[in-house]
Amino acid sequence: MPAAAPTAFYAAYDAVLDRWPASTASPASPAGRVERIDLDSAYGTTRVLAHGPADGEPLVLLHGGGSTAAVWFANIADLGGERRVYAVDRIGEAGRSRCGERPIRSVPDLLDWLDGVFDGLGLDRADLCGHSYGAWLALTYALRTPRRVRGLVLLDPTQCFAGHRPGYLLHALPMLLRPTAGRARAFLRWESGGAELDPGVLELYGLAAEFPRRKVVVGKRPTTAQLRGHALPTLVVLAGASRAHDVRRVEKEVREQLPQAETAVLPGVSHHAMPAARAGELDKLILDFLATRVGRPSS
Repeated sequence: MPAAAPTAFYAAYDAVLDRWPASTASPASPAGRVERIDLDSAYGTTRVLAHGPADGEPLVLLHGGGSTAAVWFANIADLGGERRVYAVDRIGEAGRSRCGERPIRSVPDLLDWLDGVFDGLGLDRADLCGHSYGAWLALTYALRTPRRVRGLVLLDPTQCFAGHRPGYLLHALPMLLRPTAGRARAFLRWESGGAELDPGVLELYGLAAEFPRRKVVVGKRPTTAQLRGHALPTLVVLAGASRAHDVRRVEKEVREQLPQAETAVLPGVSHHAMPAARAGELDKLILDFLATRVGRPSS
């Protein structure tokens, strides 16, 4: 990995973060456009980006694999206008979180870390939204700890209801075997099917591939029994042009295994274009769902 990679990565990260709107909670704060919260634990220090009114109902955001918390820039104005939003940089991956003495080696470790994030933010319960791998983590956490999740939003979730397409894994293989910024960007361009990509996000995604990281925990897909026992209000938003998996099959599996869930498809959006692509439509789907299906917490 080039020695300058972390410096270039942080510059790209901050450039995307600079696109976040001014925080309504403290618009004149020294932190600028976003409130930064660092949570310490045995696993290390987790960076959380907070936005929205301090007394707003909490919404925790979990980014996709190879991404960071900064990439919610296109969604944060809408979501943070109604909710107290916490976008989390997963520990051990590219981002502003820092690993500690205890590495995350298993799914129980990963869920214990997320429990600690909730504790550190003072959240007994919160709405939880994840994209891709972040959606798998959100669903897995909700299945294990439903008492802490009010409503669940899964954005083009992978390894939740169906596996990856073989072609997707084949195209990802060079990047996985020897990650470079060029390979990561080429993969993103392929998955987008030639659609225009945000230059800042493309730059950050490429540099994230060269960022020092620990091995990402990969867990099993939830069983049918686990999914049918899941009673939390759930919204699944699928990327209509996703190459990661067969969207129609995922939608079919959701309806069969999670019949209480709502589903929606954003036509023309690729898997990795979320959450920025058609952000206004996506944000409205999320906020309408949380308002109508989840509602306000009981006092």
